[in-house]
Amino acid sequence: MGIRQPSVTALEQSEARGTIELSTLRRAAEALDCVVIVALVPRKPLEATIKERAQAYVRQHWVPIEHSMLLEDQHVKRDEGDTNLEDVIQGTNPHRFWD
Repeated sequence: MGIRQPSVTALEQSEARGTIELSTLRRAAEALDCVVIVALVPRKPLEATIKERAQAYVRQHWVPIEHSMLLEDQHVKRDEGDTNLEDVIQGTNPHRFWD
Protein backbone atom coordinates (compact mmCIF):
# COMPACT_ATOMS: atom_id res chain seq x y z
CA MET A 1 0.00 0.00 0.00
CA GLY A 2 3.02 2.23 0.32
CA ILE A 3 2.25 3.36 3.88
CA ARG A 4 4.37 3.50 7.02
CA GLN A 5 4.17 1.12 9.96
CA PRO A 6 2.14 3.47 12.21
CA SER A 7 -0.49 3.71 9.46
CA VAL A 8 -0.59 -0.08 9.17
CA THR A 9 -1.14 -0.31 12.93
CA ALA A 10 -3.93 2.28 12.77
CA LEU A 11 -5.52 0.38 9.88
CA GLU A 12 -5.39 -2.90 11.86
CA GLN A 13 -6.88 -1.20 14.92
CA SER A 14 -9.74 0.35 12.94
CA GLU A 15 -10.45 -3.06 11.39
CA ALA A 16 -10.54 -4.66 14.86
CA ARG A 17 -12.96 -1.94 16.09
CA GLY A 18 -15.17 -2.39 13.02
CA THR A 19 -14.66 1.22 11.96
CA ILE A 20 -12.46 0.64 8.90
CA GLU A 21 -13.80 2.21 5.72
CA LEU A 22 -14.65 -0.16 2.92
CA SER A 23 -12.51 1.80 0.47
CA THR A 24 -9.49 1.47 2.80
CA LEU A 25 -10.12 -2.24 3.19
CA ARG A 26 -10.26 -2.60 -0.60
CA ARG A 27 -6.93 -0.79 -0.99
CA ALA A 28 -5.36 -3.11 1.61
CA ALA A 29 -6.82 -6.13 -0.17
CA GLU A 30 -5.41 -4.95 -3.51
CA ALA A 31 -1.96 -4.50 -1.94
CA LEU A 32 -2.16 -8.10 -0.67
CA ASP A 33 -3.50 -9.37 -4.05
CA CYS A 34 -6.85 -10.20 -2.43
CA VAL A 35 -10.48 -9.24 -2.92
CA VAL A 36 -12.96 -8.01 -0.34
CA ILE A 37 -16.18 -9.98 -0.14
CA VAL A 38 -19.06 -8.61 1.93
CA ALA A 39 -21.88 -11.00 2.77
CA LEU A 40 -25.04 -10.78 4.84
CA VAL A 41 -25.68 -14.12 6.53
CA PRO A 42 -29.09 -14.75 8.11
CA ARG A 43 -29.12 -15.76 11.77
CA LYS A 44 -31.98 -18.20 11.24
CA PRO A 45 -33.51 -20.15 8.35
CA LEU A 46 -35.48 -18.19 5.75
CA GLU A 47 -38.63 -20.19 6.50
CA ALA A 48 -38.55 -19.09 10.17
CA THR A 49 -38.06 -15.45 9.20
CA ILE A 50 -40.97 -15.59 6.74
CA LYS A 51 -43.23 -17.22 9.35
CA GLU A 52 -42.36 -14.52 11.92
CA ARG A 53 -43.02 -11.74 9.42
CA ALA A 54 -46.30 -13.41 8.36
CA GLN A 55 -47.39 -13.59 12.01
CA ALA A 56 -46.63 -9.89 12.43
CA TYR A 57 -48.54 -9.16 9.21
CA VAL A 58 -51.54 -11.12 10.46
CA ARG A 59 -51.47 -9.34 13.81
CA GLN A 60 -51.31 -5.96 12.12
CA HIS A 61 -54.02 -6.62 9.54
CA TRP A 62 -56.27 -9.27 11.06
CA VAL A 63 -56.46 -8.34 14.73
CA PRO A 64 -58.61 -5.26 14.00
CA ILE A 65 -60.90 -7.47 11.88
CA GLU A 66 -61.10 -10.07 14.65
CA HIS A 67 -61.96 -7.28 17.11
CA SER A 68 -64.80 -6.11 14.86
CA MET A 69 -66.05 -9.68 14.58
CA LEU A 70 -66.08 -10.00 18.37
CA LEU A 71 -68.13 -6.82 18.62
CA GLU A 72 -70.66 -8.50 16.32
CA ASP A 73 -70.55 -11.65 18.48
CA GLN A 74 -68.66 -13.58 15.80
CA HIS A 75 -65.73 -15.60 17.08
CA VAL A 76 -62.62 -16.89 15.38
CA LYS A 77 -61.29 -20.10 16.90
CA ARG A 78 -57.57 -20.00 17.73
CA ASP A 79 -56.80 -23.26 15.92
CA GLU A 80 -58.37 -21.72 12.81
CA GLY A 81 -55.96 -18.79 13.23
CA ASP A 82 -52.99 -21.15 12.95
CA THR A 83 -54.43 -22.66 9.79
CA ASN A 84 -55.09 -19.18 8.47
CA LEU A 85 -51.43 -18.29 8.99
CA GLU A 86 -50.37 -20.99 6.54
CA ASP A 87 -53.03 -19.73 4.12
CA VAL A 88 -51.69 -16.18 4.51
CA ILE A 89 -48.13 -17.33 3.84
CA GLN A 90 -49.23 -19.24 0.73
CA GLY A 91 -51.64 -16.59 -0.54
CA THR A 92 -49.71 -13.38 0.09
CA ASN A 93 -46.75 -11.97 -1.77
CA PRO A 94 -43.94 -12.31 0.82
CA HIS A 95 -42.76 -8.78 0.01
CA ARG A 96 -45.89 -7.49 1.74
CA PHE A 97 -44.71 -8.99 5.05
CA TRP A 98 -42.00 -6.29 5.19
CA ASP A 99 -44.30 -3.33 4.41
